[in-house]
Amino acid sequence: MATRKKPELLIHGVAPYKPKKREEYMGPAQVEHFRQILEGWQAELKDETDRTVHHMQDETANHPDPTDRASQETDMALELRGRDRDRKLLKKIEDTITFLKSGDFGFCESCGVEIGLKRMEARPTATLCIDCKTIDEIREKQLS
Repeated sequence: MATRKKPELLIHGVAPYKPKKREEYMGPAQVEHFRQILEGWQAELKDETDRTVHHMQDETANHPDPTDRASQETDMALELRGRDRDRKLLKKIEDTITFLKSGDFGFCESCGVEIGLKRMEARPTATLCIDCKTIDEIREKQLS
């Protein structure tokens, strides 16, 4: 019985990174990998924004029925809220792309340890290691 190779899930159009033995953490190849992920993510968000704009322009029908009109307005409000989140995320992605060039990308801004490839692939805009992020979230819960 032949074993099936598990298909790789792409991260914003980029295959997961497979580090080589004794490869330097966040060396040129890894930085390029994350630049591709960030730029792919950025392109996806911009495409989604463009689709939303075109959809809203096409859906500007004035429904005579108040229920239909209210439903359309609610849908548009939800869509705009989502695009506002995307706008903030786009800014964070742009900042991260700029940060890639600093040489500090992939290291925790709080304690300085490596954040790790898997965490960075899961959230390429991460600036804290999992331990510091956990402490940060606990502190946030206590203050709210």
